[in-house]
Amino acid sequence: MLKIAFHPSYQHPLKENHRFPMEKYDLIPKQLLLEGICDQENFFEPEIKDSTEKYIRMSHTDAYLDAMYAVELDRKAVRKIGFPLSEALVKRERLITNGTVQATKYALQNGVGMNIAGGTHHAFTSHGEGFCMINDQATAAYYLLEETDIEQILVVDLDVHQGNGTAKIFQNDPRVFIFSMHGKSNYPFKKEESDLDIPLENDCDDATYLSILKETLPRLVEDIKPDFIFYLSGVDILKTDKLGKLGCTIDGCKARDEFVLDVIKTHQLPVQISMGGGYSKDIKDIINAHTNTYRLVQDIFF
Repeated sequence: MLKIAFHPSYQHPLKENHRFPMEKYDLIPKQLLLEGICDQENFFEPEIKDSTEKYIRMSHTDAYLDAMYAVELDRKAVRKIGFPLSEALVKRERLITNGTVQATKYALQNGVGMNIAGGTHHAFTSHGEGFCMINDQATAAYYLLEETDIEQILVVDLDVHQGNGTAKIFQNDPRVFIFSMHGKSNYPFKKEESDLDIPLENDCDDATYLSILKETLPRLVEDIKPDFIFYLSGVDILKTDKLGKLGCTIDGCKARDEFVLDVIKTHQLPVQISMGGGYSKDIKDIINAHTNTYRLVQDIFF
């Protein structure tokens, strides 16, 4: 059975003080239930667990985490993150991270586990930025490497923004291969070096995007031979996205997800999926694009 991390606090600390459509975190599960893609039993509410703290602290420095948990980050650090700092926001970030770790455990059991939020790939070892405070998939990767027989991990980051924080965290760790395909002129303007970066030109259309992906991903899986995949399925590759500069359609975004999931299923690899970004002006575009990912997971894996 597909298991999906969702907690009401994914949205609420941001509801009144952020300019982007954070209501997607409430609307996605409602849409999944409405369309019959999921039942209530598919969802689980993550909890903050002491057992996860070890892996969070492998991804981030004690000094950064201690200041964040105490809500004592300096103003410069808070500006980098982009959200007003609060206890509720810190709790949200910890819940998201625990949701991804738990979804990773479900992936080992069921083939796939998902998180309505997550994909906080701009969180670095010693600071947060770009609306990211704790790197959820990096934390879950350390859980796998420390507690399971997983030896090689592939991160497939298809958010429109380069996963600079994740790239930096694992820059000297060959056990985690970072593949990032992103907008060349999108944030972050100073890119880090992933194991494989593919920067795309502005207005990159469906055909170009899918051609590059289809040439790259199967070869990577064959060459790297991962035991586990983390997929960051951001829908900010859409032409309608306010923060993205690519030119993909909702159908193209769906075709992207279908191809990635087919490759993973063909190789019988477990995968954890975090939603990442999506900032189209019309909230319906965001919800439709994200909902397609869940529909495809159900069709392909179950």
